[in-house]
Amino acid sequence: MKALLLEEKGQWEHMKVGDSEKPVADAGEVVVRVRAAALNPVDYKTAAGGNPSWSYPHILGLDVAGVVEEVGANVTEVQVGEHVVYHGDLTKKGGFAEYAVTTAHTVSVIPQGVSFEAAAALPCAGYTAYQALFSKLHIEKGQSILIHAGAGGVGGFAIQLAKQAGLTVITTASKKNHAYVKSLGADYAIDYKEANFVEETLAITNGLGVHAVLETVGRENANKSLEALAFNGQIAFIAGPPDVNRAISFAHPLSFHQVALGSAHQSTNRQEQTALKKMGDVMLQLVKEGKLDPLVEKTISLDEVPEALTQLASRTVTGKIIAVL
Repeated sequence: MKALLLEEKGQWEHMKVGDSEKPVADAGEVVVRVRAAALNPVDYKTAAGGNPSWSYPHILGLDVAGVVEEVGANVTEVQVGEHVVYHGDLTKKGGFAEYAVTTAHTVSVIPQGVSFEAAAALPCAGYTAYQALFSKLHIEKGQSILIHAGAGGVGGFAIQLAKQAGLTVITTASKKNHAYVKSLGADYAIDYKEANFVEETLAITNGLGVHAVLETVGRENANKSLEALAFNGQIAFIAGPPDVNRAISFAHPLSFHQVALGSAHQSTNRQEQTALKKMGDVMLQLVKEGKLDPLVEKTISLDEVPEALTQLASRTVTGKIIAVL
């Protein structure tokens, strides 16, 4: 089969399409004929340092949509020919290829009317946003939330989901993207390059702070975000934890939530693995009903993935880039 090959760690900018062995389905697995695969920051980040589980050449690509080609023994969740989407295991070979393999209990069946491209855009960014908001922060109508990097994938999905849930949504984004994030549902947009987002957030909330923060940038930003939280506020972090020990205070109690979506694959907790499918089912239905924009900004060929990952690494990309096979 044709695949985009990472010949050695750190060389993701130089990946080329070549030949690789087609995967087979072991018990509990399915082989998927890939039709679309989304690009995510985790692709270049993990490629830079490699993974002890990888053999080279490796194949990147965690978010895959396609057609079930083969099912392994004991698979009852899906059948050959069904259209599916999934978030893959980063320790295994991925979806920037004609075929990919994954566990059957983590795939979602794509409903009629939802394209492969739209489905592929959801898992990494969309499921992360969903898990952070509903499984970690347990957001409720009437609350306020600060979502960082609203023009990105996680931020873009989180804005939509939080707004639909009835929250007041504040987000950070460069000024050129303010119209974009507001079109997704943000009530307020703060230019993180020009303004102090803590001061702006406190002003918007009349000095109380927000009920929740979704932090997607890094440790330094996470520490600063704590200053924007209300009494009994919560922060969900993805790109690095705040200094929890220093932040704990009887006078201003806070709650901290780590979000590590894909690590469910490495756990022995099948319930948490199956949660990936459940999140996919919910979000696919929202897309089908026109209630969720899958944020597809651009479709590319497999050959164009390295250049597109370079663009993604520059942190100037809005929405999702999808490789179509």
